[in-house]
Amino acid sequence: MEKERRSFFERLTGSVKIEDLNETKPDVKPQKHSLPQDEEGQLTVDVWQTSDDIVVQAIVGGVKPEDLDVAVTRDMVTLRGKREKQREISGNDYFYQELYWGAFSRSILLPQEVDADEAEATIKNGLLTIRMPKLDKARISKLKVKNE
Repeated sequence: MEKERRSFFERLTGSVKIEDLNETKPDVKPQKHSLPQDEEGQLTVDVWQTSDDIVVQAIVGGVKPEDLDVAVTRDMVTLRGKREKQREISGNDYFYQELYWGAFSRSILLPQEVDADEAEATIKNGLLTIRMPKLDKARISKLKVKNE
C-alpha cells in the first residue's frame, strides 16, 4: 500500500503521525523515525522590513555556521543546512522525541527586490539573521554625457 504524503505541518515541524510510528504494543515507546529520504524539514522564519532592509530570521540552534548555506538573489532567499545529532540514543530510552534532526531548507520569495551583493548573514545564540538592502526602483541616477 502506498504511504500517504505528509501534511504541511508535519513537513514544517518534522513530526510524524502516531499511527506511522509502527507501534506493535501499547506499552512500547515509539522508535526513532525520520523524514523519507527525499524530504527535508522546513525552517520556521520571521520576515519583515525596515525602511532600508528586508530582514529574515530563523532559529538554527545546533547548526554550525559553516554548515549553513544561504543563497540570495534579487527576489528570493534560500536557507539550507543539516542539524546533526551528537549521539545516537535508543528509541526505547526516549521519553519525548520532538526535535527535528537532519537536512532542512526554506526558500522565501521576497516582497521587494534586494541587493544580493550587499546582503549580510549573522548568527548569534542560534538565531540566524539575514539583512538584505532593498533596491530603490524610484531612485533616479543622472548620467553625465561625455563628449568624445
